[in-house]
Amino acid sequence: MKEFGVYVHVPFCGRRCDYCDFATWTDRHHLMAAYAQACVDEIVLARSHEVLPVATSVFFGGGTPSLLPADELCRILGAIELAEGAEVTVECNPENVTAELLATYRAGGVTRISLGVQSMLDHVLVNLGREHRHGAVEEAVAAAGEARFATFNVDLIYGAAGESDEDWLRTLEAALALSPRPPHVSAYALTVEAGTPLWRDPARYPDEDAQARRYEIANSAFGEAGLEWYEVSNWAMPGHECRHNQLYWEQGNYRGIGCAAHSHVDGHRFWNVRTPDRYIALIDRCVRGGRPLVAPAMGGDEHLDPGTRAFEVLELSLRTRAGVPADALAGAGGELEGLVENCEGRLVLTVKGRLLANEVAARLLV
Repeated sequence: MKEFGVYVHVPFCGRRCDYCDFATWTDRHHLMAAYAQACVDEIVLARSHEVLPVATSVFFGGGTPSLLPADELCRILGAIELAEGAEVTVECNPENVTAELLATYRAGGVTRISLGVQSMLDHVLVNLGREHRHGAVEEAVAAAGEARFATFNVDLIYGAAGESDEDWLRTLEAALALSPRPPHVSAYALTVEAGTPLWRDPARYPDEDAQARRYEIANSAFGEAGLEWYEVSNWAMPGHECRHNQLYWEQGNYRGIGCAAHSHVDGHRFWNVRTPDRYIALIDRCVRGGRPLVAPAMGGDEHLDPGTRAFEVLELSLRTRAGVPADALAGAGGELEGLVENCEGRLVLTVKGRLLANEVAARLLV
């Protein structure tokens, strides 16, 4: 069966983190029931017009999906036709995780949770604008183990104001000491996005040299713990890689459900309108017969020409352990010494190369 993913965007948050520029809202919780119904309606419409194949992976992202009542989330999931053995991931904030929530997820078909931990140190969490504290992480991970999730992910961020190299190492050690131990960890460099509280406070901007050191510290710690890197910001035990994200990195086909959700089908990218209010209204209009049915909430789209698609395939693959064919970097000569290594005819980024992935990508030849 050909891989096909479904992404469901849940735009509700209890608090917007200082670095976040995602399509999320803290004042629209009253829309949750109507929003869930609109997502179900969009899925049903897509399936009825045969533009939503059987899904091999589903990813609920946000926002904070774990804020949506668990039965509503599972109602959305229940509208999606799943392939046998499909991976279903839900992003959760540690402070929202309860045994009851996870039990409902498991009964509804969720196979994997991704915990937005960011740091295991309270003073770093405060500087990131996060609500939870480290104790909530330990409780959430224990609950995931008790709920018998076969795999789960822990998300970390490095480079926050007030975080030292030693702080970052303490976070890594504490994350890897969680019980059960996370079989998958994502570690992202803090980025400054325009319009965010972080952007308005240059004193808190991350230091690039410090972030490079912390990436190397993380890569070493994860390797010693048996986690293998398979994408620049992701490490996993063998067999615990996120299949849904791998679909993105392979430029596969997927459908986005919900406001601001993006889709890709054979070089055609399209995305839904950004706000939940407008999304709900457009889906409702479609249900009542007044809106085109294939993409009833589409806010925009683009068609990738063959050259752009080919370049993006290489650019995405370069960031993964699969690397790229050697001839894709044939024109770079000695510029790439120490940045890539030849693995059975494919060039794969070294640790130093991962730190300079964008510069290496700029030398790709289609």
